[in-house]
Amino acid sequence: GQYLRPSYRNMEVHTYVTPEKFEWYRHEGLKRGFRYVESAPMVRSSYYAEKHF
Repeated sequence: GQYLRPSYRNMEVHTYVTPEKFEWYRHEGLKRGFRYVESAPMVRSSYYAEKHF
């Protein structure tokens, strides 16, 4: 997922990842042998975990 700055006191975002780049990450993960890859701006590491297992 994409880091989003919660407030001005937190670390700045220097570059936002595009939806196309997230799709590239998904494709790369699958190509490298991961069975499931959820890759999008608002995705957490546990996103849809129960669906996949």
